[in-house]
Amino acid sequence: MHEASSAARSENRALLVSAIHLAASGDAAGLRRVYDLTSAKLFGICLRICADREAAEDVLQDVYVKVWRRAASFDDTRASPISWLATIARNAAIDWRRAEHRYDAIPDEAMAGIADDAPLADVIMEDDQERRRLIACLEGLPSDQSGAIRSAFLQGMTYQQLAERSGTPLGTVKSWIRRGMLRLKDCLGHG
Repeated sequence: MHEASSAARSENRALLVSAIHLAASGDAAGLRRVYDLTSAKLFGICLRICADREAAEDVLQDVYVKVWRRAASFDDTRASPISWLATIARNAAIDWRRAEHRYDAIPDEAMAGIADDAPLADVIMEDDQERRRLIACLEGLPSDQSGAIRSAFLQGMTYQQLAERSGTPLGTVKSWIRRGMLRLKDCLGHG
């Protein structure tokens, strides 16, 4: 299940990066895609900081104007796209509060509700780096070991199913996986 959510996160990240790059090239459809993928989250950030729905809507519009203008400066090797966008939204909302002279402090009880339960950017980056290392290590294995490991651990096939599908003795399939896992462990530096 964790792998499925990790794969979904990676796919969403790739879609968002692609949309930002389209917007950077002047493609309005790219900006629309960025909006469709992120407006709910960014509106939530604006609303929490502005504490005024109408103001948050105005700030959100300003956020996407800034995204349109700054899309070419986005570097997906330095930050996750959602972190980059959330930073723009947060800064725009804070700028609005300052311009409106709204310096009232948020009560301590409300602070817990402000935290975003999404993974932090550094966690996402570490997960992505670990995933890339795993893929590189899997690609370095012999094809029989790599294929057996991918089928068993990513597709959920049993060793028996793998043996039947490949027409290989069960003991051989188990050996492929055991040797492959040892090589992966060495490659990843976990022992």
